[in-house]
Amino acid sequence: MVLFYDPKDSRDLSRVEAILRKGAIEYTLRPEPVRGIGPQQIHVAEEDLPRAEELLGQATRH
Repeated sequence: MVLFYDPKDSRDLSRVEAILRKGAIEYTLRPEPVRGIGPQQIHVAEEDLPRAEELLGQATRH
């Protein structure tokens, strides 16, 4: 698993999780190693990274 996204808050985390679920991309959440940055980091399988980035980009453009 590789770091895909580091959400700024729980709302941002929920938004990106919904995008990944809709795209059928498996992910894991890991605790943020630096205090005060965000709730958790989102990690995806390395082979899913391009598709996850594409889905997030599409969602951001709308």
